[in-house]
Amino acid sequence: MAKSEPTLPNAGEFQVAVVVPCYREKAHILDVLSGIGADISAIYVIDDKCPDATGDYVEANSKDPRVKICRHEKNQGVGGATLTGYKAALDDGCDVIVKLDGDGQMDPSLIPNLVMPIFRHEADYTKGNRLHRRDAVRSMPFVRLMGNMGLTLMSKLSSGYWDIMDPTNGFTAIHANVARQLPLDDIAKGFFFESDMLYRLSGLNAVVRDVPMRAHYGEEISHLVVHRVFCTFLFGHLRNTWRRIVDTYFVREVGIASLELILGAILLPAGSLYGAYHWWRSIDTGIPATAGTAILSAMPIIVGVQLLLAFIGHDTRRQPTRPIHEDTPDNA
Repeated sequence: MAKSEPTLPNAGEFQVAVVVPCYREKAHILDVLSGIGADISAIYVIDDKCPDATGDYVEANSKDPRVKICRHEKNQGVGGATLTGYKAALDDGCDVIVKLDGDGQMDPSLIPNLVMPIFRHEADYTKGNRLHRRDAVRSMPFVRLMGNMGLTLMSKLSSGYWDIMDPTNGFTAIHANVARQLPLDDIAKGFFFESDMLYRLSGLNAVVRDVPMRAHYGEEISHLVVHRVFCTFLFGHLRNTWRRIVDTYFVREVGIASLELILGAILLPAGSLYGAYHWWRSIDTGIPATAGTAILSAMPIIVGVQLLLAFIGHDTRRQPTRPIHEDTPDNA
């Protein structure tokens, strides 16, 4: 028996919109749109000043009445295009907004899998995860896999969602009540968009869930060039990590974890500097450092490492569990 495709419940009452940002996706966009199920209420195709005029192409060739074309007069990046779609969907009163890339790497039939955790009040924001199975990992190009692993670690630090993988995955869904609480105009508009979204969601204590998916890597061309965006991602994650830690542990939740971080951040470098100074002096003078000097150097290092590990342990256990969209009015 063939496996039936997942469907959304209460179609017509539970309004789901799909945002499709487009930049040179003319070769794939019609196939992507045709794969979106009938239980989707609206589809927003965002032409991000595409040189191929994808918006005009869709307007001329798509007969789907749900499709609405939004055009940018200036290229804003995938994040900017997605945010334009978010705002349009919110203005139209949609309940959940799905982001689906137009390059054909994501299976539109999996949209219900993204939406159902939100519908069941299990999450505020869901995202695809291509790393959930070994065979799925093997299908990912090696360069993408290595880059994804590094970005995943940085994203865990900057967002605090330690159980989330594949942070740059662009297949996402968000409840409209949560999207309304986000500073949409301040979110990164380039390729850092998905990572910055996780940071912004952590500031709301929103519940984020991974949804297993497979990605198809065919002849489509990725617009993300690693060496061009490396600095953007690095500095973006460093900035968001600093902001999150200060906001969480020194503004909203001052407690034992805050003390562990302060003492660990002081003792570890203090012991290291003290030891390095006496090590240099022993080389310069030829007189070995005493056992007491070694202990005075080692103890702050050991205690500092233990305190920082305790802080990280506390941070990894600090995961939101109650979705916030339930407590937010629909017109908030």
